[in-house]
Amino acid sequence: MNRHITLKQFRYFLAVAESASVASAARMINIAQSAVTKSIQELEESLGVQLFERTAKGMVLTQEGHRFQASARKVMSAVAEASRIDYRHEEELSGNLTIGVTSLVAGYYLADLFSRFQRSHPSVKISVIEDSAQFLEHLLINGEVDLAIMVSNVLGDPQALVVETLTSSPNRVWLAASHPLAARPELTLAECAEHEQVVLETDRVEGVLRAVWARYGLRPQITLRTSSLEAVRSLVGVGAGIAILPDFLYRPWTLDAEHVEVRTLRDAVPSIDIGLVWRRGSHINPVTSEFIHLAREKSRSGRGR
Repeated sequence: MNRHITLKQFRYFLAVAESASVASAARMINIAQSAVTKSIQELEESLGVQLFERTAKGMVLTQEGHRFQASARKVMSAVAEASRIDYRHEEELSGNLTIGVTSLVAGYYLADLFSRFQRSHPSVKISVIEDSAQFLEHLLINGEVDLAIMVSNVLGDPQALVVETLTSSPNRVWLAASHPLAARPELTLAECAEHEQVVLETDRVEGVLRAVWARYGLRPQITLRTSSLEAVRSLVGVGAGIAILPDFLYRPWTLDAEHVEVRTLRDAVPSIDIGLVWRRGSHINPVTSEFIHLAREKSRSGRGR
């Protein structure tokens, strides 16, 4: 079995994993669709595993695919970090940086950025404030935090803030393998509305979906509203309901080892954007500017571009 994997294959794989489409990935990285297909096939042959489930409407990561995605992101992040090494012996960056973050995003985006920035700039003192999106906007506008990492689709005062999107995560249906809807490769919102749902009430994710339900004139049957992602994951895993959530939160296994599967939505549903947010017109000091630069590079490496 050939285990030699190229950086190009990592990039193409990550592009397909994010867009859930070979065609979209090809457009994203500006190459022929056939080249992406061939690269993914060769990668799967080299690894000896199937990374994607091919459906009529998209490419869905298998359990092995999700594991490989985590490793691929680390590889591309390391490559991006290595390319940033400055051999000119510049003066060491110092100062303070205060970052706001919501609880949901903290577990998925903060740790890697925090550690990489701290390694590169050990003289910078970083403070992190975790709170609700609404309160973080208040702190940003008052100048009490330098920037925030948060769901940026729906801001309370968008005119007062600047948003730079780091990633867009498509919403999909989470459900147990034993759920009646699991037999279908893709689902409509109308089909989802006929079944009990578990709703995650945090970081304005629910607000995005609430607008979608209203637009389609549907009223979902809600079993539970909770701010705990693990509660949602566990309840879905045991078949107590389905959930519609962004892919960046997906893990195939719950804490109770129950399997959670995902299905693509046929209807148009907005993705959930994670972005850097700072006050419009504020002075961007060198420390904040460097953190923004690092976040941009991590975002590019995560997308495989």
